Amino acid sequence: MGELRVIKVKQSVLANNDLRAAKLRGELKEKGVFFLNVMSSPGSGKTTLLCNLINRLKDKIRIGVIEADMDAVVDADTVAKRTGVRTIQLNTSGECHLDAKMTSEGIAELGTEGIDLVILENIGNLVCPAEFDTGATMNLVLLSVPEGDDKPLKYPLMFTKGNAFVFTKIDARVVFDFDVEKAEKRIRNLNPDAVFFPVSAKTEEGMDELAAFLLAKIADYQKR
Repeated sequence: MGELRVIKVKQSVLANNDLRAAKLRGELKEKGVFFLNVMSSPGSGKTTLLCNLINRLKDKIRIGVIEADMDAVVDADTVAKRTGVRTIQLNTSGECHLDAKMTSEGIAELGTEGIDLVILENIGNLVCPAEFDTGATMNLVLLSVPEGDDKPLKYPLMFTKGNAFVFTKIDARVVFDFDVEKAEKRIRNLNPDAVFFPVSAKTEEGMDELAAFLLAKIADYQKR
């Protein structure tokens, strides 16, 4: 009887994805294109936040947006109408995440000519998107006040993979039991270098600070 071979499929898939992601990251760096991957659960306010943010930034930098969903074009239509920036929809036909191959195809379709910042609004999910490197320059993770401050305890990988964290719908603290200090502490236990932005796209609280942070990161990235 021959030797039994055990193939670790997931490990192999992730390793191949990491190679693709590194290649994409290098290609975008050569072009000076900053790639922002935005992740969160459904209903956290990603699209509303991004529309507000894009309208603050689009006179200073050139922006393209990739909207990812399992189906439909609702978010892409919303972003295009509210901001006027170049936007495409990327549908995954049931996949709950984007990997580097999907992202590369999306960026190729969007095009990088005349673009400083590509924003990917990833699929709403606190699990699967965190497992796959998309080739992004930065991962921005949103946590909304209605979700509760315990989510870093329940979904640690997502909060480990993020580089910066936005607490959205901060104006709803009067209704929901959300402790900003607890949320920050729980995330820092997983991710000591994390930075935080409590914001409200509705009242615009904290939006100037988030926009300034991203502009500084992009400027520094393009200098190197």
